[in-house]
Amino acid sequence: MEYRQLGNTDMSISAVSFGTWALGGDWGDVNRSEALASLHHAIDCGVNFFDTADVYGSGRSESLIGEVLQERSERVYVATKFGRRDDFTNPENYTYDKVRSYCEDSLRNLQMEALDLYQIHCPTTEILTQSDVFNVLEDLKKEGKIRYYGVSVETDAQGKFVLDHTQASSLQVIVNILRQKPLKEMIAQAKEKNVGVLARVPLASGLLTGKYNKDTVFPENDHRHYNRDGAAFNVGETFGGLPFEKAVELVERIRWIGQQHGGLAAASLKWLLQQEGITAVIPGFKSIKQVDNNLASLAVQPFSQEELKELSNFYWQEVHDHIRGAY
Repeated sequence: MEYRQLGNTDMSISAVSFGTWALGGDWGDVNRSEALASLHHAIDCGVNFFDTADVYGSGRSESLIGEVLQERSERVYVATKFGRRDDFTNPENYTYDKVRSYCEDSLRNLQMEALDLYQIHCPTTEILTQSDVFNVLEDLKKEGKIRYYGVSVETDAQGKFVLDHTQASSLQVIVNILRQKPLKEMIAQAKEKNVGVLARVPLASGLLTGKYNKDTVFPENDHRHYNRDGAAFNVGETFGGLPFEKAVELVERIRWIGQQHGGLAAASLKWLLQQEGITAVIPGFKSIKQVDNNLASLAVQPFSQEELKELSNFYWQEVHDHIRGAY
């Protein structure tokens, strides 16, 4: 396992870490025993950082992590998020009392005394710029409820605001081969300011595994069915903002990376791990096999400078104009 320092924190985290949205729900059915076994397996393999949120399965994801951590002696870091349990546009839900109550609920679910990283969960720009939420987080930090805080952002402008105006230790950013724009400015600025970057949606909601085609049908309780056009939340969270049929077509254009770099999924994660400013990738998983498939990216051959340039050109010339949602 490769470990990297998360910005200005004291946390050295696994370069391939994991997000746990899929364990909570919104990705089809989840087997509880398999979820627990997969978490244990990831830790056995050296993974020491998991990202979750209080809304993933209404606390289910947090509780699964908490259960596993009670059985482990290793130091495992947990990042969770708040802000989506209630109306995420309402400033009243970002007051000290409200955020403290969210925090304490997450602490109970995770069975932790302090949260390693507490992140605002995809807030509106108005909440970031006009509410008092960062002072609230500073207060929780002083009280020992949280160790560090960050923001899961939807747009470059939001990320730049956080970098310019707050003491956040991390940004969580949608970035992958099919969504490269954040690398150009926001992630470069984060690197300059020593702010950690967690790459979320790194496989474009599974597109970059290469296992889907235009006829693929997702279950009704899977966000790739009900949010593919942004009906439930930001369209960028599903397939990175690309229309599904177009995205499948674009993936076919880059299948060559899998042939040369250990398979399409492993190659896609390897590409991210080679990008300046990215601390860790946080793909999702629901099984031990998926954990192993993602960890395989650590061992595959790196991309050459020529290949990296080719993929950059492909994005800007063929992909960028198809992405939906302001970002």
